[in-house]
Amino acid sequence: MSRLIWRKSSFSTGEAANCVELAADRTGTPHLRESDDPEVVIATTPAALRAFLRAAKAGGFDRLI
Repeated sequence: MSRLIWRKSSFSTGEAANCVELAADRTGTPHLRESDDPEVVIATTPAALRAFLRAAKAGGFDRLI
């Protein structure tokens, strides 16, 4: 895998290690990781990521417990 350039939300402050980071490879495949465990990387499809973000913004995961 080529070196990925990771970005975190503008809502993340400083060097806090509690953020979800996002990167895309040369093919456009999105990759996600949590900043406090950066060796664990999840690859997904752009469509699946869009669906996840849409659901999260709509509150679809607010009451998982």
